[in-house]
Amino acid sequence: MSTVRIRAVSPSNELHVLERPVVDNVEAVPAAISGSPRRRRRWGRATVLGAVIPIVLIVLWQTIATSGLVASYRLPTPLSVWAAGVDLYERGVLYQHVAISTQRVLVGFAVGSVVGLVLAAIVGLSTRVSELFAPTLGALRAVPSLAWVPLLGLYLGYGEDPKVALIAIGAFFPVYTTVASALRHVDAHLVELGRSYGYSGPALLSLVQLPAVVPAVISSLRLALAQAWLFLVAGELLGASLGLGYLLVDSQQNGRIDRLFLTIILLGLLGKITDTAVGVLERFLLKRWGS
Repeated sequence: MSTVRIRAVSPSNELHVLERPVVDNVEAVPAAISGSPRRRRRWGRATVLGAVIPIVLIVLWQTIATSGLVASYRLPTPLSVWAAGVDLYERGVLYQHVAISTQRVLVGFAVGSVVGLVLAAIVGLSTRVSELFAPTLGALRAVPSLAWVPLLGLYLGYGEDPKVALIAIGAFFPVYTTVASALRHVDAHLVELGRSYGYSGPALLSLVQLPAVVPAVISSLRLALAQAWLFLVAGELLGASLGLGYLLVDSQQNGRIDRLFLTIILLGLLGKITDTAVGVLERFLLKRWGS
């Protein structure tokens, strides 16, 4: 290690020599602390905190179910719900219900989200198109999900098409409404800057306007995914013989309260898993376009 001498003049005109150490050996400099351990600690803390309420609810559930305050045919214990799930799994039925419902949700979500993004881009960027479409789409958005069931059954039958179509309808409106509104409120100065660089039409949309509304797009996709799971149950009323919606209705009709609880828990878990997948997409998009 060597020193650098700096000559400085004080207010009294006296010369002073300041010495600052300079590291000659680069290896002697400590490496920068990586952010990954801190990120892992943050993830671990979030996981532990997120598990507190479910554990408390399970303990409370077990306590109430075994205390006799509620009859067993109204409130099964967590162990009986687990046993019902194991029974369906061993019979090879549980996987089929979960797989077909997940497939319907993902396909319907994809179709509804893509159509919603395209129409939102058209409506959000044109005042005349917005005035043309907005009133009709606003009225259709107010139609309850169950109201579509008989109509889709009449026109599309009772196969997979009406179920996927109903889920797509549920996913369409959150994406369309949120993204169209966000595009209408993109900073005009940012748009003018993009045009000054020669962008217009699809190039302006993809390079300037859509990146500006990435948080709104992610929020709309999360809302659409939640709506897709909600519309799944209504969709599986259309003559389904497999699926979590069918299992939910079948359990209610046969008085299997343990399977009813199991289905609700599975719907919650699957919804959380798919929402986490959208969160991964959010981090990618924000890293790609957020800055």
